[in-house]
Amino acid sequence: MQTAHTTDIASDFAPDWAAIAVVVMGVTCFAVGQGLTYPLIALILESRGVSPSVAGLNASVFALGLASSTLLIGKLTSMVRGDRLIVASLVGVSLALTTFSMFDQLWVWFVARFALGFCTSIIYTVSEAWLNTACPDRIRGRVSGIYSAGMCAGFAAGPLAIPLVGIEDGFAFAMTAAYVALVAFASVMLGRYAKTKPEASEAGGLLTFVRLAPILTLMVLAFGFSDIAAISMIPLYFVERGYSQNFAAFVVTMVALPTALAQPFVGWLLDRVSRPAIAAYGALLTAIAFLLLPLMESQVALLITISILGAASFSLYTAALTLLGERFRGGLLVSGAAVYALTYAIGSAFGSGATGFTMDWIGIDAGPVSTGLVMVIFTVIFAANVLRLHGRA
Repeated sequence: MQTAHTTDIASDFAPDWAAIAVVVMGVTCFAVGQGLTYPLIALILESRGVSPSVAGLNASVFALGLASSTLLIGKLTSMVRGDRLIVASLVGVSLALTTFSMFDQLWVWFVARFALGFCTSIIYTVSEAWLNTACPDRIRGRVSGIYSAGMCAGFAAGPLAIPLVGIEDGFAFAMTAAYVALVAFASVMLGRYAKTKPEASEAGGLLTFVRLAPILTLMVLAFGFSDIAAISMIPLYFVERGYSQNFAAFVVTMVALPTALAQPFVGWLLDRVSRPAIAAYGALLTAIAFLLLPLMESQVALLITISILGAASFSLYTAALTLLGERFRGGLLVSGAAVYALTYAIGSAFGSGATGFTMDWIGIDAGPVSTGLVMVIFTVIFAANVLRLHGRA
């Protein structure tokens, strides 16, 4: 049955660079907004005396928005063409960021965080399907690496605004909203030159994909869990350990910037060595980095460890994205990307919520330790999958 969904996917053709540019530009823009909002919202809530548990719950509402639009992706892609959905979602992200800048009420921030997640899921899903439609398998790993690098660079750039403009007055939100709106306009202009378009999701495609690719689904679950723990709750972890808010915001940049630099290299490896093995090694390095955090006092050592953590964690996603395009085509590409968004939402909700509650109930160091132990479990699963594939070979 799986063969029917993978025939002809490895055929060679000229890359659709206009489509790839739209996708990379759009996801980079979204990442700037997400990279800013995660630490900024966490720091603002902390400055207002909101507990880590409530801050984690607010991040989980973002994940709920991700999940909601993912479940509607079949209907959305059948009603609106994929490239137009990306632009509409960028506009939605801009409006959500504008809401953060205009209102201080906590319940409004919960609503805006949900809307941000809803639009983000559409950008994720349609972009990843379009990316894999637009490039041949011979360069899929490298293109996925560029896509991931753009996303990580956006995550890195977002927090840089915090020391420059501060966490009050909503200016950082307003500035990012204007930037996202500008990129939405540029995407419309560039998209006119694209030769490919993302297809609509298949009916029942989500369940079909999970049945065909459970390990790929778990890769994204592991990434969502560790990624959100790093960029959402780890800044609070450093503030609670006595570091400044600016250092805590810089930590998020040090998760994202080295990750962006590393992903093209990860993509190069994915085109040359075992793609499932890359995921197993990424999970292992992520687990080790989380477990080492409470043992370190030097800021330099902490930043190096955080850098390794970010690069290793994101390699799970880059590998999963490459394997998606390698193994699937057509409507199942959209369905697989939708499953990725939904799985990321589940992993991120659990990662942010569980880390926050663990820090509240057990102790501040229990946050990274518990995340590291969960990543050890994922490492064992992925390593067993690699051994199974090698056994078949």
